[in-house]
Amino acid sequence: MDHTDQQILQLLQKDSRMQWQEIGKTVHLTGQAVAVRIRSMQDEGIIKAFTVNLDHEKLGRPICALITVFMSSANHLSFQGFLSNSEDIEEAYRVTGEGCYWLKANLANQKELNKLLDDILMYGNYKVNMAIDKIK
Repeated sequence: MDHTDQQILQLLQKDSRMQWQEIGKTVHLTGQAVAVRIRSMQDEGIIKAFTVNLDHEKLGRPICALITVFMSSANHLSFQGFLSNSEDIEEAYRVTGEGCYWLKANLANQKELNKLLDDILMYGNYKVNMAIDKIK
């Protein structure tokens, strides 16, 4: 990866739908050359996916819970399966330090949050922090 690839990645992170020709103008390449570089970064696994950044509040899911999970058993595969299948969990990380997992969940209301927390209790204990504003 060179400096041009890094510039392309920065532009795609700001707007993943940016046209290749537009990227090319910024990094001084043709649109076709940009496409080749992007495909190469996809093949190498540097670019895993092109995503959409959602406004959860406008989608009716204004509660953002940041949950630390403390496993009570060694059944991590089962818990990871639960996380993969949960539509409420936006992000999940297995971590060292405090807790075993950090989760980010977006929910519509307290009732949904309570249900999620009850489901998590089947695997271990938790600590919840609520996001009050997104900075970045």
